[in-house]
Amino acid sequence: MKKPSFLDQPRPLLCAMVQEESPEKAIPVIMNSLYDGAEAFGIQLEYLKREYRSEETLREIFSYCKDKPIYITSYRGAESRGLSDEECAELLFRGLSAGATLLDVVGDFFCPEPHELTMDPGAVKKQEELIRRIHDLGGEALISSHLHAFYDEEEVVRIAFEQKRRGADVIKIVTRADTREELMADLRIADRLGRELGKEHLFLAGGRECALLRQIGPYFGSVMYLTVERYQPQSAKEQPLLRAAKAIRDNMTI
Repeated sequence: MKKPSFLDQPRPLLCAMVQEESPEKAIPVIMNSLYDGAEAFGIQLEYLKREYRSEETLREIFSYCKDKPIYITSYRGAESRGLSDEECAELLFRGLSAGATLLDVVGDFFCPEPHELTMDPGAVKKQEELIRRIHDLGGEALISSHLHAFYDEEEVVRIAFEQKRRGADVIKIVTRADTREELMADLRIADRLGRELGKEHLFLAGGRECALLRQIGPYFGSVMYLTVERYQPQSAKEQPLLRAAKAIRDNMTI
């Protein structure tokens, strides 16, 4: 049976992010998010303690997402600190087997870089092979680059098309907006990415002035909102509340 997709959706999905250390903590977040209108889930596997990472346990957690598409990350931090990139990648495939659809391939997998986009030929080849394997197994691939700094328009566009060249179904770039000027520049970038990439991208920002881009970015074509059901110590505070994002999207008249 074909998995629910993140691609070709009629409007940007409301994706509830889950950053929990155990099934007992993750499942209530998923259930509460469904009641608040979640249309997809982002399960951040690096937060799960290692004893909860079997395919059987992941399948149990994912079952509470009902028929909603599932996006998974396997970043280097949290409970995955010290794992190799190969081990992080294999956790993604365990999640794919358990029912996830969209797998987050970090843009510096196999050759860490400060801004998460390696140009090392060997690492790039391994990423391309990883993405082919994801596709062969019926999954969708997202490449992510968390830049940790403000980047100008031409550099962001260059990164986006490099990710696309590697085979990404969804291009994810997270920049910064610490001033009103940077926010306005990011909004112009969002508009350009929407025109040139369509629904194949997810453009976000962190920083003091990032809120507006997070709230209206999907108007410019981003594939989904990344939201939280409620704020907890480990939550990404830049992400809007699910119910707030739903109200914004559902009442946007333009």
